[in-house]
Amino acid sequence: MSGVNGVAALSMRPMLGGAAPAGDAAFEGFLRAGGGGVETKAFTGVTGAEGGYAVPREIDAMIGATLKSASPIRAIANVVQVGSAGYRKLVAAGGTPSGWAAETAARPETATPTFHEIAPPMGELYANPAASQAMLDDAAFDVEAWLADEIAREFAKAEGSAFVNGNGTGRPRGFLAVPNAATSDATRAFGTLQYVASGAAGDFAANPQERLIDLVHALRAPYRQNATWVMNATTLARIRKMKTADGAFLWQPGLAAGQPDSLLGYTVVEAEDMPDIAANSLAIAFGDFRSGYLIAERGETVILRDPYSNKPFVHFYATKRVGGAVSNSEAIKLMKFAAS
Repeated sequence: MSGVNGVAALSMRPMLGGAAPAGDAAFEGFLRAGGGGVETKAFTGVTGAEGGYAVPREIDAMIGATLKSASPIRAIANVVQVGSAGYRKLVAAGGTPSGWAAETAARPETATPTFHEIAPPMGELYANPAASQAMLDDAAFDVEAWLADEIAREFAKAEGSAFVNGNGTGRPRGFLAVPNAATSDATRAFGTLQYVASGAAGDFAANPQERLIDLVHALRAPYRQNATWVMNATTLARIRKMKTADGAFLWQPGLAAGQPDSLLGYTVVEAEDMPDIAANSLAIAFGDFRSGYLIAERGETVILRDPYSNKPFVHFYATKRVGGAVSNSEAIKLMKFAAS
């Protein structure tokens, strides 16, 4: 082989290891054996500058939150949808008296019932949280849906507290905020709730089960058919430990899933807005709340999305008009932790 063709043929042959250029020896050793003197750098997701910035973060789309207690009064009261804040309800007290007469005897005029007008005080619940537009665009979860859910939870908590303790100024009047007296239905003024004393200041007297029975039968039979106990968890824990003289518990748990627990045969509802047992506190309520407490609400919660007023923030202005008041003071009884 000679001439140009011989040179071309030699140049096409793979070079032998010993003939490789000295400058490429380290690189070739790294390719063949993975070692050599090549400088190495750490690549890790722990530190941002060493690769952590390249690792995408994954956020759970479900946002965990501490649960707020929502009062159950709405579930047992009478809820009506109204067209304006001027809602009124008439309640007849005393009934229509009647009389007996012989076939030809005169029929004197009988009395007519007494009407009472119930006007539940109303107020407007509102919330006005804000989120930046960038947050709404870039967040890994649905910020708008989350805010709407948080508003609903807060409204439920706020209105539940007002149904129990509200003072009636720009909000519902709670059933514990109305006047109360120890007198019976026959002599007590309409609008005043009757209480039964526990027998001791800030505690039950001896034989507390007898005091609970007195409270049950202070409520007249027509209302007892749909009556419910209402108390908070602390009072409930105290009563669950009570036993009769023969050792039986007053408290009876539901026998099947979904069945409510009962006390002396009546459903128990736990409401965290009820006060603890203390001197002169009204810690236990018993009655037909469907007949005794009225909730009036003007439509559902309205949420206005406002991206204009405070750019670059988007406000979610939520409002709800709701009122409440005792509609029949004979249908709800209270236990007052006092000597008399």
